[in-house]
Amino acid sequence: MATPQLLLESPPEAKAVQFGIDNPSLFYTLFSQRMSLPEQSLSTGVQRKNVDVFDRDAETNKGYFYTKSLRLSCRLATQRLTDAILATGCLPGRSVLDIGCGDGFFTIRFWDLAQPRSMVGLDPAGHAIAVANTNKGNRPVPFLIGDAHQLPFPDDSFDLALLQGILHHDDNPEDVIREAFRVASEILVLEPNGNNPGLKMIEKTSRYHREHNEKSYTSNQMRRWIEESGGVVAYQQFAGFVPMFCPSVIARTMKALEPVIEAFPVVKKFGCAVTVIVARRRT
Repeated sequence: MATPQLLLESPPEAKAVQFGIDNPSLFYTLFSQRMSLPEQSLSTGVQRKNVDVFDRDAETNKGYFYTKSLRLSCRLATQRLTDAILATGCLPGRSVLDIGCGDGFFTIRFWDLAQPRSMVGLDPAGHAIAVANTNKGNRPVPFLIGDAHQLPFPDDSFDLALLQGILHHDDNPEDVIREAFRVASEILVLEPNGNNPGLKMIEKTSRYHREHNEKSYTSNQMRRWIEESGGVVAYQQFAGFVPMFCPSVIARTMKALEPVIEAFPVVKKFGCAVTVIVARRRT
């Protein structure tokens, strides 16, 4: 098998000729087998302080706390995030790179529910990637260790780059957006809604949020980063109302109120839990 560096440097059109691989899914599977062990890394530039805490979570819990938790609030919130991304209609029939896929919880969901043509998950947390590769079963979804600031793929390798819940953990989110636009002409961003004052309070008071360096950005700030990175926003929506880790009685009440919050433009801009943005590279 060719070395990973040769695989990375080869242009997409030459892969089948050079390596006898004419199936993109097979190529990424072979690449995954070579590069996705927990002790390996595709980059030394990963900001470890924002990664190690998630890596410890994955090692300790065999997944992330909020994806493994049976708490009602976590189940309601993760389902709403799933639905919000599926509602964009961006995934079916396309090649998708899930940047910052973590333990693969959402990646596997999207593979099963959206039926993309191919899907690859990438994250710097080695133990999380190991969990993802275990949990995927027979699905042809490679999970790789890698740095969102230095993606190990040639330009235009994918139709869509998914950035779900990673920008608010990163110290240079605009750089991540630029790199996503390098490997895909379209990006789908889901982030905590930084317009929400309640969310800002949770970020300051919740131990989990503080330990995981949680922060959020306003929708205007994210739109500005996208535009400065050469993108044009094609879709934006606010969704969800149930916060992770809240007591079940509060989760039920907030879930009942969620349709009302999402129904009114001004209310949802400042009341919803997340914002979803689809942007295309400017031509």
